[in-house]
Amino acid sequence: MSEPSNQPSQRVSRVVADLPPSGIRKFFDLVIGREDIVSLGVGEPDFATPWRICEAAVYSIERGRTSYTSNRGLMALRNAIAEYLDTRYGVNYHPATDICVTVGVSQAIDIALRAIVNPGDQVIVIEPCYVSYKPMAILAGAEVLVLPTFARDKFQPDLERLESLVTPRTKALMICCPNNPTGTTYARSTLEGLAEMARRRDLLVLSDEVYAELTYEGEHVCFASLEGMRERTIFLSGFSKAFAMTGWRLGYLAGPRDVVEAAVKIHQYSMMCAPIMAQYAAIEALRDGRREVEAMVAAYNERRHVITRGLNRIGLPCILPQGAFYAFPSIAHLGLSSEQFCLELLAQTNVAVVPGNAFGECGEGHVRCSYAASIEQIRTALDRMGDFVGTLRPLERAAAR
Repeated sequence: MSEPSNQPSQRVSRVVADLPPSGIRKFFDLVIGREDIVSLGVGEPDFATPWRICEAAVYSIERGRTSYTSNRGLMALRNAIAEYLDTRYGVNYHPATDICVTVGVSQAIDIALRAIVNPGDQVIVIEPCYVSYKPMAILAGAEVLVLPTFARDKFQPDLERLESLVTPRTKALMICCPNNPTGTTYARSTLEGLAEMARRRDLLVLSDEVYAELTYEGEHVCFASLEGMRERTIFLSGFSKAFAMTGWRLGYLAGPRDVVEAAVKIHQYSMMCAPIMAQYAAIEALRDGRREVEAMVAAYNERRHVITRGLNRIGLPCILPQGAFYAFPSIAHLGLSSEQFCLELLAQTNVAVVPGNAFGECGEGHVRCSYAASIEQIRTALDRMGDFVGTLRPLERAAAR
């Protein structure tokens, strides 16, 4: 029997071989099967899907609704999405032509990128960001340009530096607001600056707004609602976060008709349609799920204050997140890399967090802590993390010398 080789298989695509595995999944796998773990790692609501939403899916099965749907999704769901976006954000999409229901927001991102990218086109990604953006753009054939953001600027994009990245080959910009992993939101003035640049430099914008409902301070500004951006924006969202429907795997994209048509073509060949039972559940979520969403948002709001105060108290500087359910404290002063910190923390305290460099190089020196956990779990995690940080103080003092 031949010895296993560390060299990439000649049978595997070089592009795929060069992609790193997901940093989130790596730490999730380390947690599976371990006892007494307090996980602040995976970005998943700790609430069960509200029963009225589940009941709609059960009722659809009882009625024998177990078939394929239109590639674009149930018309009833697309009508509900169009009504929701019009009522909430004032953006009008035609349900027959401008919306496609997908298997989660990740699939929406994938088919949107493949619909617009030609080999050699450039896509700008603002980091730290969701782990899939850069790999999916690469798999679509794009050259990825990165705009880093930093805690000293509250993770806001430098618009002048962003514009300096744009070349004649730049096709699109990807944004996420509220942001995963930082919890940052962008002010209307920042979004208007991004929109002005997109219009002037003829860019498309992929706007991931899956955390829009989880905004705690000020308004959420839908990027497509800005002047001239309805026809330049591919709006991406879904049901996983606000409606606690991660396992239902349901998202959608809305945008210019020609782009959506191209995305649907890819969807036809690669996925066909999203599960019909999940689509019926989503109709109920949009029509009558607001009360449960508001209750979950209120709980997250309380938790974000608890975790941010606690992280700062134990010596991990952290800005107060304005949206999503993540805190992104700095550990740069402790003498360990983000990955070393997370591995040692898990080994010594059974607390799981995610290294910041999983979300881009500029995330190094930070860790992502999800507060989609009970306050009791958050406080337990903070106590254990505080003890762990205390053991690192000698390293911190040595690094300061």
